[in-house]
Amino acid sequence: MGSLPFRLLSVTVVLGAAQLISGYSFNNCIEDPYSKGSFNCINRKEKKISAVINDLPPSAINLTISKNHLWHIPSKCFAHLPNLRHLRIDDNKLSIIEQSAFQNLHQLQCLNLSINNISELKPSLFADLHNLNFLLLTDNKLKKLPEGIFSTVLKLNTLIMRQNLLTNFSGIAKSVSHLTKLRKLDLCSNNLTSLSHSNVSLPKSLTTLYICRNNLFTLGCEHSFLRFIQLLDLSYNSRLPTTAFQGVDLRHINYLRLRSTSVKVVELLNISNVNAEYVDFSGTGLKNDTLLMELCKLLKKKVKWLKNMGLSSNWIENLANNTLNYCPKITGTLDLSHNQLKYTNCLNFLHGQTHIQNFSAEHNHLTSLPSCKTQNMVYLKNLEELSYRYNRILSVNSYAFYHTPNIKTLQLNINTIAFLHRKALKGLKRLKTLRLDNNLLTDLFNNTFEDNLNLQILNLRNNRISVIFNGTFLSLRNLTILDLGGNKITHFQPSGLDGLKSLSKFYLDGNNLRQIDTSLYRVFQDTLTVLDLQSNQIRFFTEDIISPFMNLSKLSDLKLDGQQPYGITLLPRNFFRGLYSLKFLYLTNNKISHLAPDTFDDLTGLQFLTLDKCCAGVTQLEPGVFKNLRNLNRLIVEDIGIQNFSKEVFGNLTQLSALQLNRNGMQTIEVDALESLPELHYLDIRNIPLSCTCKNSLLQNWTLNNPNVQVVYFYNLQCPHDAKHKFYNFDTQVCYIDLGEYLFFSTAVVIFLFTVTPLLYVKLYWKMKYGYYVFRSWFSEQWRRLRDEEENCKYDAFVSYNSSDEQWVMDQLLPNLEGNGSSFKLCLHHRDFELGRDIVDNIVSAVYGSRKTICVVSRNFLSSEWCSLEIQLASYRLFDEHRDVLLLVFLEPISERQLSSYHRMRMVMLKKTYLQWPGSDCTDPTQAQDLFWNQLRRAMRTGSRLVTEENEREGPEETEHFETSDENHYLLP
Repeated sequence: MGSLPFRLLSVTVVLGAAQLISGYSFNNCIEDPYSKGSFNCINRKEKKISAVINDLPPSAINLTISKNHLWHIPSKCFAHLPNLRHLRIDDNKLSIIEQSAFQNLHQLQCLNLSINNISELKPSLFADLHNLNFLLLTDNKLKKLPEGIFSTVLKLNTLIMRQNLLTNFSGIAKSVSHLTKLRKLDLCSNNLTSLSHSNVSLPKSLTTLYICRNNLFTLGCEHSFLRFIQLLDLSYNSRLPTTAFQGVDLRHINYLRLRSTSVKVVELLNISNVNAEYVDFSGTGLKNDTLLMELCKLLKKKVKWLKNMGLSSNWIENLANNTLNYCPKITGTLDLSHNQLKYTNCLNFLHGQTHIQNFSAEHNHLTSLPSCKTQNMVYLKNLEELSYRYNRILSVNSYAFYHTPNIKTLQLNINTIAFLHRKALKGLKRLKTLRLDNNLLTDLFNNTFEDNLNLQILNLRNNRISVIFNGTFLSLRNLTILDLGGNKITHFQPSGLDGLKSLSKFYLDGNNLRQIDTSLYRVFQDTLTVLDLQSNQIRFFTEDIISPFMNLSKLSDLKLDGQQPYGITLLPRNFFRGLYSLKFLYLTNNKISHLAPDTFDDLTGLQFLTLDKCCAGVTQLEPGVFKNLRNLNRLIVEDIGIQNFSKEVFGNLTQLSALQLNRNGMQTIEVDALESLPELHYLDIRNIPLSCTCKNSLLQNWTLNNPNVQVVYFYNLQCPHDAKHKFYNFDTQVCYIDLGEYLFFSTAVVIFLFTVTPLLYVKLYWKMKYGYYVFRSWFSEQWRRLRDEEENCKYDAFVSYNSSDEQWVMDQLLPNLEGNGSSFKLCLHHRDFELGRDIVDNIVSAVYGSRKTICVVSRNFLSSEWCSLEIQLASYRLFDEHRDVLLLVFLEPISERQLSSYHRMRMVMLKKTYLQWPGSDCTDPTQAQDLFWNQLRRAMRTGSRLVTEENEREGPEETEHFETSDENHYLLP
């Protein structure tokens, strides 16, 4: 840590050790950086809501908890958030909400519980929600409402319970009858069969009632039950008959929707007091002229003027020229959408309805719009809006709108128009909005828009236009928005954009432009504010170019995202020269190889910059690259692979409030760089491999103790090399050690070891080797497992011998201890060692898994390192654990001189009685050998716990052992 002093103050050490969690970050939520107090907790893995919101502050005002796996809301879950105004818990898996779940939410105004699995509401669930005015319960499994469920939410204004399983309207009416401020009740898509009620009435404030898509077969309500309702939607109740309305007061209805019911509207108007002007006749089966004329005649008897007439979804195929003459005068909108019309015949069927202002024939089967400059044509001079969207129109012929000269909005989008006659739009001098998007247009001509002098919005998105010819927009001096996105434009002819003197927003995204021609923008250099060039094929091969934006002095929004197929790879040094007014710049999804220090120098007014996935190979941002962006408010530098974050790069961003650095390669973040951003409130460093080392100890301390900067999901950041540990609490105590003192002692130790180790190696080679094996066994936790009580031992004795003495062991020792009536179980290395296991581990297991160790000593035994290890381990148990476990059997006489170098064995012989195998030179070898085996069996049967001096002071134990002597003692037969 080059910038850390060798010794920090003791206060700093205490802070580093305590790791007090006071940082401004949340485990499962993110506070909106531009809306203080608004939190989003979306797509989290937690199944308990407490884990999601427990760390939120009491100042939270808006809270969204969506798309999680939550199924249960416990009592008092939000008690620590008393200031909540809006709460969304939608699109989860909620099935249980406890009675007091929303306790203490006295300020809550809006509650959204839609798209869950709620089947039951507790009676007092909303008891504390005294200020609730909007409640959304859409798409749940509610079958009924408990009595008094809304008794305390007296300010409730809107109640939406769509897509549930409600069946009892009377219970619903009773629940809301006291809500004097309720204005809207939505019960669509339930299982209601009638509006029957028992001695209850709807609140007078209720004006909007939606009961669409139920199973109503009758209204079943009293005469005055709906007297205050103004908007009543009964559509898609296919069993609802006309007679259901008989005797029901509908005088205040100003919109009645009966789409896809069994109601016969002519009969309805005869038997009810509904105002005919406010009935929507869409989807009421008026599919032929006879029925329509009958309706019109009846309407004309009731009213002379009709504001709107909805006739959509009636399967109307054709209208005679005089059909609508029988209707009252329509002054507003005539809607013939969603029918089967194949021809419009220049709207001659509107003869006598020349006062119409809006006409819609969307979603029909129209295939062409004919020329309308003919005799006997009906002029609709009052028509201002005309829509033919969602048809199958292939061609628009000349003078197609000659009969509607005053329309201001023309919508021809979402058709298959491949041919637009040069004079198709002739005469539309008052047209302001023209939508031709999502068609198959390939060419625009210089006289296509010559009459559209007042056009302000022209949308040609998603066609097949490849070239903009000279003079195409010459007459469009008032055009402010031009959308040519999603076409195949490769270039503009020299005067292709001439005439666009007022253009403010220009969309060219998704085309095939390869370069930005500076001459294209000369005509609107003082007006253009938005330029969208994303998803084109723009590339540069040299840095020495003149800025194409030099004269766009008012441009505020520039998009250059995702150039195809490779993206911008070379960004010229002067590319953004002259864009002093630019506020928003998008460079995402490119492959820029280098960002020069002066790249953004002219962008002094920039407020938003996104470089997400913009670069390839830019591992280091050069110092000063953002030096002039002092007004930048939000910077997105995600997933570009940078490995540095320093004050030299980011230090001048004094107005920056939100910084997104996630998915980069930096291992450290300099705290002094963060401290140079005084307005920073939002920092996203997710998916960055920040090392959990002393290099980041200051960063950890800064984030934990900075209450002003929200570090997104900081407490979830993992150490890159150990996912089990978190960045916020990795140990930093070692970072505060006096480095000089530490280096002195470590150096001294190293010198000492290099000096002493060779001496120890020469003098204590064997002990060191033995110690290594013992430590190795201890480290693998072998000894702990094997230090059990002797009754748990697997063998009675482990036999340690040299391979040259194997014949004696097999011919003499094994038959006499395991055979001949003896019941001992011996462990022999060639027979009982585990295959594939380390030799040392096998030896340790054998010594500690046997009550005794029999060492068959010979001259060959003394020269074997493995045999020496075995006797060392056995003697360790003898001396250090005070267990009588070692039996020495000498196969041949060995002199004092030969034993002098085996110190450990000599210590054993001084403390332990040992046995000498009687040779063939004895007087009576058979008798001597029988005595030998009796003595050995007796020694095998003794206990293993020795009596020490400490044991004798505490009291005698019943242990059986041989007498010991200060001299070697041979047990002879």
